[in-house]
Amino acid sequence: MKKYNHTTYAILGILTTECTSGYAIKQFIDQSLNHFWKISYGQIYPTLKAIVADGLAEVHTSSHEGRPDRHEYSLTSKGIDVLTSWLEQPVEQVPVERNEVLLKLFFGRYQSKASKVRILHDYKQKLADRYQTYVSIEQAILAHKNNNEAAAYWLCTLDYGKRITLAAIDWCTAALDQFSVEEE
Repeated sequence: MKKYNHTTYAILGILTTECTSGYAIKQFIDQSLNHFWKISYGQIYPTLKAIVADGLAEVHTSSHEGRPDRHEYSLTSKGIDVLTSWLEQPVEQVPVERNEVLLKLFFGRYQSKASKVRILHDYKQKLADRYQTYVSIEQAILAHKNNNEAAAYWLCTLDYGKRITLAAIDWCTAALDQFSVEEE
C-alpha cells in the first residue's frame, strides 16, 4: 500500500467529518487541528487533488447561480481503508517541538535580564490565552457532545493540549523564579 504524508492522512480524517469542501476543511483546521497540527491553506487543494487522483476520494461539483462552483469531496472505501490502516500503525517518532522561546533561552546568557523576563512573561500570557481558548473549545464540544461520536476523541486531544499548556505555564513561573534568584 502506498505511503502518504501526514497532511494527506489529516485531510482523509477531516473528510470523515461533515467538512466536505476545501473551505470547510480550512475552517476545521483553523478551529481544531491547528492547535497541534499545522496545515497551510496552500496544501489543502493540491492534497485534495492527489487524494482524488489516487481514488481515495470522489469530488462532486454543485453549481449555484451567481456563485462559483462548489467542489465537495467524499471518501471512497479505498480512502477509508488507507486512513484506517494508517491509524492502526504505531507512531513512528516522538514529535520534536520547535519553540522560539526555548531557542532564545538556550542562548540566554547573551540576553539582558530584562529581555529574558519580558520574553518569559509574554510567553506565559500567550499560554494563558491559549488555555482559555482550549476551555472555550471544550465548552463548545461538551454542548454538542451527544450529537457527535467523535466528541470523546476531540476532548481527549484537547485535554492533552490543556495539560501541556498548564505545564508550560508552570515552567514559565519556575524559569522566572530561577532568573530572579540567580541574578540578585
